[in-house]
Amino acid sequence: MDVLYTTEALATGAGRDGHVAVAGSDLALDLAVPQAMGGSGAGANPEQLFAAGYAACFHSALQVVARGQKVAIDGSSVGGRVSIGPNGNGGFSLAVELEVVIPGVEEEVAQGLANAAHEVCPYSNATRGNIPVAITVVDD
Repeated sequence: MDVLYTTEALATGAGRDGHVAVAGSDLALDLAVPQAMGGSGAGANPEQLFAAGYAACFHSALQVVARGQKVAIDGSSVGGRVSIGPNGNGGFSLAVELEVVIPGVEEEVAQGLANAAHEVCPYSNATRGNIPVAITVVDD
């Protein structure tokens, strides 16, 4: 692979109840186990970070695909939802839902753009075949 960019993050403290900082950036967060998992919820958690990263990356891939197809997607957005639960083998697994909104674009065209973005997005390529990823295109 020809590397275009590399970043580094350092997690310290007690894992999900610790701290994470990204080298060379202002991104530094205290982490906390979500209340739904028995924690305080008084900080960010890895699933939130993954949801934010996937949504942003997928939106960028959507824009690249739309430009290539000469389709205007002004006002578009991508929402990401990440769930965590037991995998039945003593560990845990994730599931992702992405909601794509492309105002003013016909549903069939919007779905085609979302499908093409799913082939381009590095997060989609990394998760394909590993965890369920559902992509829904909505008009609002």
